[in-house]
Amino acid sequence: GDEKLPTAVNITWSSINFKTILQWQPKPSGYFYTVEIHGRTSDVKRKCILTSETECDVTDVLRNVKETYTAHILSVKPAEMDNFEDPPFAASEKFTPYSQTVIGKPEIKDYSQKGSKLNVMFKDPLTPYIFPNGSFLSIQDIFQHDLEYKLYYWKDKSSGKKDVTTKSRNFEVSVDSGKNYCFYVQGIILSRREKRNGQESMVLCTSVGRNILDEYGTEVFIILAVIAVAVITLAIVLPVVLCKRKKAKKARAVREKELLNGV
Repeated sequence: GDEKLPTAVNITWSSINFKTILQWQPKPSGYFYTVEIHGRTSDVKRKCILTSETECDVTDVLRNVKETYTAHILSVKPAEMDNFEDPPFAASEKFTPYSQTVIGKPEIKDYSQKGSKLNVMFKDPLTPYIFPNGSFLSIQDIFQHDLEYKLYYWKDKSSGKKDVTTKSRNFEVSVDSGKNYCFYVQGIILSRREKRNGQESMVLCTSVGRNILDEYGTEVFIILAVIAVAVITLAIVLPVVLCKRKKAKKARAVREKELLNGV
């Protein structure tokens, strides 16, 4: 005769670099949630048992990243967990980590521009999964040849963008010597139709041959010109003034001498 408990709504998967969080609504009152993860070929696994939260980190039960999963959000009261009757639940959409996790930002490790060559070195994003030795797997360890990177680069203060791809972790591209360039790196999963492009790295710019006028523009040029004019003017006027003062002083000394002689 108990009223049926409310079930979860707005169930969403949020996944970046295989760290996967399940979220839903509403906040429970008088009951709890338990998450069940159902795989096509794997046993049911329970997470976040009797939680009053509306999100659950399910990363560690999605280790088979090519498996397709469905989450059941059970609405339960503690005393009913061991009942034979199935509690009410809401099911999520299907989720396959390999094809749906978002690829995060690559980390730019080093870059340089020497002559007409721009070199950019970067590092793969890491996943939460670990090797037996305790080190974290990178996304490249999981995607392997299905992953490539694209470098977008352009002349500083220009809108003309070029790009080049690589499967290594280093770019070397030809650029105009003495010109500054800006760039960013982005991962791409070749097998995907959706969510193919990863997040963009931060934009960085080289500073080859950059001087104070490049940095601050015409304002500095005007200030420097005013200072130069002032210095030149002073160089011309000061000797004239000093010369006049010297002549006036000499004339005054002559007059004083004449007055003394007259006395």
